[in-house]
Amino acid sequence: MADARHILRISGSDANSFLQGLVTNDVDKVRDGLVYAALLTPQGKYLADFFLCADGEDILLDVDASLAESLKIRLTMYKLRADVTISDTDLFLHRGTGDIPEDAFADPRAPQLGWRAYRASEQTDDATDWTALHVAAEVPQTGIELTPDSYILEMGFERLSGVDFRKGCYVGQEVTARMKHKTELRKGLAKVTVDGPADPGDEITANGKPVGTLHSRSGDEALAYLRFDRATGEMQAGTAKLTRA
Repeated sequence: MADARHILRISGSDANSFLQGLVTNDVDKVRDGLVYAALLTPQGKYLADFFLCADGEDILLDVDASLAESLKIRLTMYKLRADVTISDTDLFLHRGTGDIPEDAFADPRAPQLGWRAYRASEQTDDATDWTALHVAAEVPQTGIELTPDSYILEMGFERLSGVDFRKGCYVGQEVTARMKHKTELRKGLAKVTVDGPADPGDEITANGKPVGTLHSRSGDEALAYLRFDRATGEMQAGTAKLTRA
């Protein structure tokens, strides 16, 4: 089954402009399909990632269930006098990797991740190994690779169509733009091959020095958060040997 998700509805005459000033991607793109975006702290660190799609004049927001309540509180804090209502829905996420149904949207992060649809009944027929697909496509997952310490560019958000550098201001935009234009990323998400027993959360070392942390694993491949200048040869996690994929 897919991970637990919660679907919020953002409605009101200011819904689009309200979100546009907060999130990392261009909200106007919801008229063309699913939009992947994040809400950041003013310091540019990750708070939540989610999908946005149009539902008539409203916008649906698809977020990991563990973040839904805190995200509602944060959005309400920003609402001020805007004509915006943030409400829960009774919709459920459906996912698949075959042909895209008429009521579904292609996942904008990677073709391997198939489609997403929002329906009134709970999905019961999804046996997809989503972790394997996330690892293969180097797509971070909420609460695993994406944590409150994350910077979204280190997590590949530009490659995953999760940030728009032409849309104008949003919360955390200054730090994100500086990382894009003025620095070379020294750390970030990468795929590694794993030979031996190693578990998510294990520290990765090279030549006795810390290199990063192992995250999602599927077979002999995994995602890892690495310090790139040290991750240039063979690495270790526990008794396992690791190399950049």
